[in-house]
Amino acid sequence: MITVFTCEDQFDDMMTCIYDAWASRLGHSNVRLLTEPLGTPELFCTYRHVDAQPEKPESVARTIRQKISRRAFQMVCRAAMSDQDDKLDAIYRFLNLGFYVGASVTDCLQHPAVMRLFELDRKVSNEAHYFKEFIRFASYENRVLVSHIEPKSNVLSLVSPYFSDRLPSENWMIIDDGRRLAMVHPADQECYLTSLSPDEMRELSQKPDDAFVDLWKGFFTHIGIRQRYNPRCQRTMLPLWYRKNMTEFQ
Repeated sequence: MITVFTCEDQFDDMMTCIYDAWASRLGHSNVRLLTEPLGTPELFCTYRHVDAQPEKPESVARTIRQKISRRAFQMVCRAAMSDQDDKLDAIYRFLNLGFYVGASVTDCLQHPAVMRLFELDRKVSNEAHYFKEFIRFASYENRVLVSHIEPKSNVLSLVSPYFSDRLPSENWMIIDDGRRLAMVHPADQECYLTSLSPDEMRELSQKPDDAFVDLWKGFFTHIGIRQRYNPRCQRTMLPLWYRKNMTEFQ
């Protein structure tokens, strides 16, 4: 009988779920870990929901940094941002091996557990890198710069330091429409992550009255060389699903 530990798709919940699954002593081969919402329940499995507890996430994080490495902890953090259904179980299998091997586990790419975590980490990192280039801001009421994105992974916390460094004295906000999350940066202050209500989402989704939007569209149209127009190459460099919230394609 397989015991499936489930939790909300939040970092503290996932670390608590790992802690409880490990402490259950049911055997690593007899447990699985999944984030909610779940699909169709499987036969011959028992399900245990786990809620976040204050001390357990810090305990897991500290143990990873001390017994494996800081690099391993960073990989786990990025993998936890993925949109893949198996990410939590992949993290658990990686840690199971890491506590046995030590810091060198991050180089053991021949092992399936390490390779899977490496793939999740790389996918999230690549997506965050793309959004650093493809994010477009628009001014709302000349008070705040707002950008809407719809990433597959939860990359707000990876993208925000890039813009904090380049726009330190601006009020700006990057909104993840799919998750209804926003990274808010008050001018000359630290940015913070917050959730948005449906009313706030509707208000912030209105078309901005920004003269620079038309100027940017005109620049984008006229800078291109008509004779070298290659839509297939453009789709390779800039996939269609990135373009929904890009000013020049609206």
